[in-house]
Amino acid sequence: MEMYVDGMNLRKIGRQLKVHHRTVALWVLDRAEASPNAPIPQDVKEAEMDELFTFIGAKKTKSTF
Repeated sequence: MEMYVDGMNLRKIGRQLKVHHRTVALWVLDRAEASPNAPIPQDVKEAEMDELFTFIGAKKTKSTF
């Protein structure tokens, strides 16, 4: 689970541990289901938008028929 959380993909973890990547996926799924739910704040005080929003918002999609 530590390797997965650190950003390693399932196939690479499988190669490292010498198990099938589907086995790793099942381990991750089992661990995720056993974990407590993330806390949800009552009030949102601040929200951030990432660069993808800026890119999409800046695209020119008008057609010139």
